[in-house]
Amino acid sequence: MSIMVPSKTPALITPGQQALDSALHQLGHAAEHLGLDDGLRTMLATPRRSLTVSVPVRREDGRMDVVQGFRVQHNVSRGPAKGGIRFHPHTDIHEVTALAMWMTWKCALVGIPYGGAKGGVSVDPAALTTRELERLTRRYVNEILPLIGPEKDIPAPDVGTDEQTMAWIMDTYSVNAGYSVPGVVTGKPMTLGGSLGRAGATSRGVQIAALAALGRSPEGVTVAVQGFGKVGALAAQYLADVGCKVVAVSDVRGAVCAPSGLDVADLRAYSAETGSVYGYRHADALGHAELFELDVDLLVPAALEGVITEENAPRIRARLIVEGANGPTTPEADEILAASGTTVVPDILANAGGVIVSYLEWVQNMQAFSWSAAEVEMKLRDLMRSAYGEVKSLAAEKSLTLRQAAHVIGVGRVAEAHQMRGLYP
Repeated sequence: MSIMVPSKTPALITPGQQALDSALHQLGHAAEHLGLDDGLRTMLATPRRSLTVSVPVRREDGRMDVVQGFRVQHNVSRGPAKGGIRFHPHTDIHEVTALAMWMTWKCALVGIPYGGAKGGVSVDPAALTTRELERLTRRYVNEILPLIGPEKDIPAPDVGTDEQTMAWIMDTYSVNAGYSVPGVVTGKPMTLGGSLGRAGATSRGVQIAALAALGRSPEGVTVAVQGFGKVGALAAQYLADVGCKVVAVSDVRGAVCAPSGLDVADLRAYSAETGSVYGYRHADALGHAELFELDVDLLVPAALEGVITEENAPRIRARLIVEGANGPTTPEADEILAASGTTVVPDILANAGGVIVSYLEWVQNMQAFSWSAAEVEMKLRDLMRSAYGEVKSLAAEKSLTLRQAAHVIGVGRVAEAHQMRGLYP
């Protein structure tokens, strides 16, 4: 029985459909390796709940716009659903479903008791005022209100959202509940129950995974980062802090390169001031496609899905890729990279730092206590290093890539949970 999405005319495949194709392909490989039966495969491929809503937004000039919003709970067999909310103009139900599925395997892989979920709104947040964003957020939350809750489904920030978005979500939920419920979201401001160490947790996890995969001193290791945003900018900083030489970065507007190494802190300040790395005076301009082809030790794709494809994979010269983004590498590119000897630390491992510290934030909220920043970072490092060790060991034992091994572990744990719980009549 196949669980693959039927092939489509290439010109008609959206980025979201491509992401879902990739997620199902990865699940299919893991299911074959684990010997799962057809019924269980179908359950694992099928979201538990998928909601599409219409979100009306009143603009400042009085116009009314209506955009689409989504929330998908892929699996809740191991605990409440967990996953970010993204505001992006290309977000669709296919992309949100793929991201929810990846979150399921990610949580299982790093051993935290969550299932996977994801939410999104098809909107460009940069085109909205702060008041419009708040109205949009609150209306979207009102539409998905029956699905979320601290013991049901806990959202977090993602592309196009931040701690202010989470504050609005917490307030909207709390107003409806009649009392403050800090545990309904993670990635909140500290004043509302956020956790120390949460803001840079995904980036810190990327650094931990990269250092583990390098297996040598980071001093002088050359790095290129695609996507100098929330995850990529801090990942670049953390890698530079331990001695790596970040030579190129890019964002949606452009890319810059300095063979002698970028001053990442200064570049972050420039980007915060101007809104982009484009035009940074201490570096040369670079094409987006050229960044992937640089002769560097480490490449960190930290933007959106499907940026490493069968078209550009043969030209990638980095020997190590650590995926800060979700789904940046297509299955076809994976095969090319594996054949060329390139090591890829997969997204469900490399960028798991965010959900790990989100879990720690949720635990603190539910138990009404807090950990220090040092305690949070120690727990993050322990979980990341343990997961990396398990993946590397299985990959070596079974002659798998790191991605295949990570999915075998994650999918296997979710499948075991299904089998242990049984099927309610």
